[in-house]
Order: sequence, then structure tokens, then C-alpha cells
Amino acid sequence: MISRRNIRVKVMQLLYAIDVIRPEKPAFASGDLSKTLLQQINQTRALVVYLLDNLVHIATYAEKHARQLASKHIVTEADRSFNIKLAGNEVIWKIKEDLDFQNVLSIEKTESLIDEEIIKKIFLELITTATYKQYITEASREKKAESAIISFIFTNLLLTHEGFLGKLEELYPNLDDDAEMAEQMVMQYLHKPSSMHVGDAAAPDKWLYAKTLLNTVLDKEDYLMELIKPKLKNWDSDRIALIDMILLKMGLSELLYFETIPTKVTINEYIDIAKEYSTQQSGQFVNGILDSIHKELISQNKIQKVDFKK
Repeated sequence: MISRRNIRVKVMQLLYAIDVIRPEKPAFASGDLSKTLLQQINQTRALVVYLLDNLVHIATYAEKHARQLASKHIVTEADRSFNIKLAGNEVIWKIKEDLDFQNVLSIEKTESLIDEEIIKKIFLELITTATYKQYITEASREKKAESAIISFIFTNLLLTHEGFLGKLEELYPNLDDDAEMAEQMVMQYLHKPSSMHVGDAAAPDKWLYAKTLLNTVLDKEDYLMELIKPKLKNWDSDRIALIDMILLKMGLSELLYFETIPTKVTINEYIDIAKEYSTQQSGQFVNGILDSIHKELISQNKIQKVDFKK
């Protein structure tokens, strides 16, 4: 479910927390840190599943709304003919029939967290929109249209609803760190449900990568700093952000110890993460240092990568 980029961000955040909370840097048990990392990854999964479940509730509220209209004291023709097409949306049914999704719902007890009043308000807002009215006029269930209406609900209504955002902040302390990541995962799932297994917060190979990256940075820290420090002569060390130093150590760990990850991928990923999570100059800084060390290690034949194409 979680991507390597997501894992890099999670490892960065945990390493940052370790540096912040350990002024004298006592030893940490790797098992405890791995457990903490897994908990953080599972928190992301819980957030993604909660977002998806709210979409399911909004779509299926169409049937509840139709029953409420039909039970009015005075029922109009418009009430009787209320369109419940949304409740049968194919994307929604794929989510509901996803056994992994249902299993995580049970584990996280997500159903008990749904606010039905918020669901009702969002649905009533939805049925006034031109996008919804266009959707229900089309008799067919064209795949792209089915996905588009749920994506519209997610981005234009759910994620902009003040009450829902307040609920997210209340339920998920990890929201600030995971919001963008979770949004991307939900959109990926909506467009191609089969591409993501929500039951696995991290697939076995991704979890191995996550643990190894975390432990490598910690275990090899002294050696990594030996390689980094000589490259800092043109930079004011007091002004180097802590996150930038963490990203350098992570990137260098990948260059040296992860033989299946191309060097170009590693450097580009950490440049992007630096731009997003650190200062305006961080992308340039990380790029310059990693590129310089990379060239030096290549000249010394210290970087060995597996070329699967060959």
C-alpha cells in the first residue's frame, strides 16, 4: 500500500524525532524503533481507510435519503423518483467488496468513528451540484464517470468540509504529516482499486526496505558523517537544517547499501523530499552534497548496483 517515497518520509520523521528527543543520544533498541515505524505506517493506513469509508457512507446515503423522502407525510413525484444511482457506483462497490478493506475496518473500528450528521450534510450539498446532476442523467456506468464522481466528492466536498476536517484533526494526530500522502493513496485507489492492497500497510519487500533504511542510518551514522563533513566546507554548518542532514544520511545509505535502487532515483527522491519538507534552499543543498559524494564514491568503485536489465 505505502510507497517507497512514503516510507522515506516516515523514516525521516522518525529520525528527526529521535534527534529532537535525545539530547545526549542514548542507544535505542532497533526492535523498539522498528515497532514505532510500523505503528506510524499503520496510522497512515488507518487514515486512508477512514477516508474511503466516508466516501462509501456518502454514496450509500442516497438510498437512505430516498427512503426518507418516500416516508414524508406528503410525498411528491420528485420524492418518489429520487435517483439512487450513486449508491450503486461501481467504485464504491469495489471498495465494499474488498476483503482487505473490510478487515482493516474491523481492526481499526472505523465504523464507530463515522459522523452520520457530516455524511448527511455533505450528501445534501452534493445533490445540488452540477457535477452530480450530470452524473445521474447518464444511464450508463462508464468506468471513467464512475471514478470521476467519487473523486469529485472526495476532493471538492469531503476535503473542503470544515466539520469533516475538524473530525480528522480530532481522530488522527498524524494528520499534518500524512494528509498529502493519504490523499494521494485514496486517489490512486479510486482510479485503480486493484493496484493497492489496503490490508498490507507495507508489503513485505517495502517493510524490509523501511526497517533496513532506518537501521542503516543509525548503525552507520559515524561513517556516513565522515563522508558528509568534508563536503560541508562551503556551507555554514550552523545554518544546515536538521532535516537536511537526516536526508543526506538517508540518501547516502541508499547509495552505499541498497544495491537494487538506482543512484539517480535515490538522489532525485531526496531532492524532492528536501524541497517539500525543509527550507527553500534544501533541494539545492541536498543535490549538491549527494551528487559530490556520489561522484567520489563512483571514482573509488564503492557503489555497486544491480542492473536487472542486463
